Amino acid sequence: MIIVLKTQTPEKGIEEIRNRVLMLGCQIHESKGVNYHIMGLVGETSNIDPDSLKANPNVEKLIRVQEPYKMVNRLFHPDDTAITVKGQTIGGGSFAVIAGPCSVESEEQIVGIAEDVKKAGAGFLRGGAFKPRSSPYSFQGMREEGLDLLKIASEKTGLPIVTELMSTAHLDTFIENVDVIQIGARNMQNFELLKEIGQTNKPILLKRGLSATIEELLMAAEYVVAAGNKNVILCERGIRTFENYTRNTLDLSAIPVIKKLSHLPVIVDPSHASGLWWLVEPMAKAALVVGADGVMIEVHNDPVNAKCDGQQSIKPERFSELMENLKQLAVIQNKVMH
Repeated sequence: MIIVLKTQTPEKGIEEIRNRVLMLGCQIHESKGVNYHIMGLVGETSNIDPDSLKANPNVEKLIRVQEPYKMVNRLFHPDDTAITVKGQTIGGGSFAVIAGPCSVESEEQIVGIAEDVKKAGAGFLRGGAFKPRSSPYSFQGMREEGLDLLKIASEKTGLPIVTELMSTAHLDTFIENVDVIQIGARNMQNFELLKEIGQTNKPILLKRGLSATIEELLMAAEYVVAAGNKNVILCERGIRTFENYTRNTLDLSAIPVIKKLSHLPVIVDPSHASGLWWLVEPMAKAALVVGADGVMIEVHNDPVNAKCDGQQSIKPERFSELMENLKQLAVIQNKVMH
């Protein structure tokens, strides 16, 4: 349920409504803009008498929220959420670019790529230290050493670090060393993990599961926000369909749909979606045009010999060209590049 307050409602009137709702056992999620002030109610709203609330002279109207996700619902928060990390913003009219290798392989590799993507205009550095792989025999990442190397690259370039967390066992380490914690597609519905990261204030990049619906993605985000962490970024990274030419099927229609349903920023990962390096550029451009708040692109200096996903990584020179094209499109779409 949402209570829409009349403009110019005095603080005393707001406090009276707030106390009344809290006494009935509901939590309140408030959102205030220039021309609106709403109270989103979460919990057992059946205890609330709507007619009694409507009779309050400070209440403009009541809205029933039908969707199971509440706090990530745009009705609860009409304005777009923008998340800023070390001066770089995702959401709120900006277009963020997160770039780097699928996995950290050496200090020379990650530092070199970080410098290249920073020079091209990227605002964030991605790189896998802990790698979830389909095969137990595939490269699993450099783990703690990989995090150390990401920190070195970040210190040399100033780029915030984005990397994937797979287990609560490493949560404290990530909180201390990582700027944006990524939750991968395989862990989108790891609810215990979502609850734990929800108790931090770190920005969370939540990827859509391989076969997850849009509602399931938003419900996963709800777990994080309901636990107290409002800094959630959604990521469309392709879903599993009957088509097998590409690694996954990039659901670009999900971007405007999510923007309609939720206030959270949403980015696109064209690298994992397509699995083919030559599709990354057109899909990244398409993501910007349909309204995404950013893209996450895999860049590798030697894709042929990459230890992970070389076939979907583009070289720094090509990434630089793509960035120039994205900057031109961003002007047309009234986006600010980060």
